[in-house]
Amino acid sequence: MSGYDNFTFCPVAQSYKRILLPLTYSLVFVLGLTLNLVLLGLVSCRTRTCSVVYLTNLAAADLLYVLALPLLIASDAMGGVWPFGEVLCKAVRFFFYMNLHSSVMFLTCVSIHRFLGVCCPIAALRFRTRKVAVVMSGSIWVLVMLEILPILIFADTGFINNKTVCYEMADFDRYHVFFPYIMFLTVVGFLLPFTIILICYCSMMIVLCRAGKDKSHMGKEMRNKSVRTILAVCLMLVLCFVPYHIARTVYLFLRVYMSSNCRALNVAVICYEIGKPLISLNCCANPLLYFLGSINLGLRCSDYKEHS
Repeated sequence: MSGYDNFTFCPVAQSYKRILLPLTYSLVFVLGLTLNLVLLGLVSCRTRTCSVVYLTNLAAADLLYVLALPLLIASDAMGGVWPFGEVLCKAVRFFFYMNLHSSVMFLTCVSIHRFLGVCCPIAALRFRTRKVAVVMSGSIWVLVMLEILPILIFADTGFINNKTVCYEMADFDRYHVFFPYIMFLTVVGFLLPFTIILICYCSMMIVLCRAGKDKSHMGKEMRNKSVRTILAVCLMLVLCFVPYHIARTVYLFLRVYMSSNCRALNVAVICYEIGKPLISLNCCANPLLYFLGSINLGLRCSDYKEHS
């Protein structure tokens, strides 16, 4: 094992990061950049309906993080050394959290939008408008920025084993403050919107499964495709977001309350580091899943007589 944690004096495994993280981050950078640019190019040719507004903002949130990945790739390839200075360290961590929480919020908007289209299409027409989508999108950016502004204070460069590193929480003495803040972000910025997403898609599946009036083969096939798309979206959300949030919560809990348990801390650190590239995959999955969803679920605002 290499690396040494000055806070608990526990030896923490670091060597795997030099291979795992640069490889996965490089893959996410190439795929995420390509897919989201393609997504922006395609939606720019379409009418600015509310679904297009949400997709555009979702792609913009993904690109913010993807464009910051080369710095992380270079740092991890050098064994965790951060030669880019304090300002870029704060910026990279800020963009990570910005993408993490704005993506979840925009995915929540998309799920509510589709839920309204399937479960109460007529009554919800006044809410499924471009004006509402623009206001909601602007509000999300402001809200998320306010939520994660403290990251600019916590994230910083530090020294471990005589080398400069960039951590989300570089000052180990402030973990007792950082942990409650992260718990707040987890509940408000993830658990709450994630629950809304699951409720929306589960309700849609119930409605689609009960819609048995159309006995034709084409009607059944379209309904089955919609259900499969919903299941794929939910599965991808769970795989991308849940492991990271669980691993981060366990790691920080051990860091604050059981810092002397070196074995548990090592396992938690490894799970946490593996969760980082896993959650980054949502940058690649979002364009694929939500174009697929737009096609199979047929829930574009233009399907209704929408007005700005």
